Amino acid sequence: MLSKNLPRILIYGTLLLAAFFFLAPLYVMLATSFKDAEQIRSGNLLSLPNSLNFESWQLAWSSACTGVDCRGLQPYFMNSIIMAVPAVLISTAWGAINGYVLSMWKFKGSEVLFGFMLFGVFMPFQVVLLPMSQVLGYLGLSSSLGGLVLVHCIAGLAGTTLFFRNYYTAIPKELVNAARIDGAGFWRIFFRIVVPMSTPILMVTLIWQFTNIWNDFLFGVAFSGADSKPITVGLNNMANTSSSVKSYNVDMAAAVIAGLPTMLVYVLAGQYFVKGLTAGAVKG
Repeated sequence: MLSKNLPRILIYGTLLLAAFFFLAPLYVMLATSFKDAEQIRSGNLLSLPNSLNFESWQLAWSSACTGVDCRGLQPYFMNSIIMAVPAVLISTAWGAINGYVLSMWKFKGSEVLFGFMLFGVFMPFQVVLLPMSQVLGYLGLSSSLGGLVLVHCIAGLAGTTLFFRNYYTAIPKELVNAARIDGAGFWRIFFRIVVPMSTPILMVTLIWQFTNIWNDFLFGVAFSGADSKPITVGLNNMANTSSSVKSYNVDMAAAVIAGLPTMLVYVLAGQYFVKGLTAGAVKG
């Protein structure tokens, strides 16, 4: 009996060990954020807090200093929301239209164009910092949230196009051909036939883009101004702000606040992400 169940025991043991290593940092952040300074100095890193102290959370949100600015993470959090929501929606819609064209309305050179677009998936973003900054300067969008939205839309376009194009190639061509015979045009086919069948890949792309854009630091630190910094830049500035006593509980609370939206997205919509990936894999 033991030899028969040994493979399953090994699998579950490995998964539990991996879950422990992944969740241990989150536990340390949460536990430390609820401790006061005295318990942090005298206690064990893995010990539970003596009581739930929300003072560090309040400080991290509204009054902790990031350099000379002592407004906490609140303005940076709002900047990230203002930046991420339109960037996610625009890049997803843009990728859906591109994938629709490259899969169902092919033209001469469309495959070559798609091949060139794939370079954007594998290209390191560091190489586009200088030309992108010049473009933003020409457009008058330097150091603004609008500029960050544009940068993230362009940076995510190759990935979203790849997702939708590969998904749409599995849709039966007979549906589109029948709609064309009935007189349906480009946009009517897209909104009446293609979009209703795109729920799985839409969820995958929305979650993927939101996670990438919210967690981005490179573009945020390179293209933002004093009043347009996203939360990742604010968190970095807060952690590196020098003070007489290091407030580890405030830093940990700030880190949890910064990561809370993406964690909530995966907790609430993670099942749709997995189903979307599975649906795409089954369709080829």
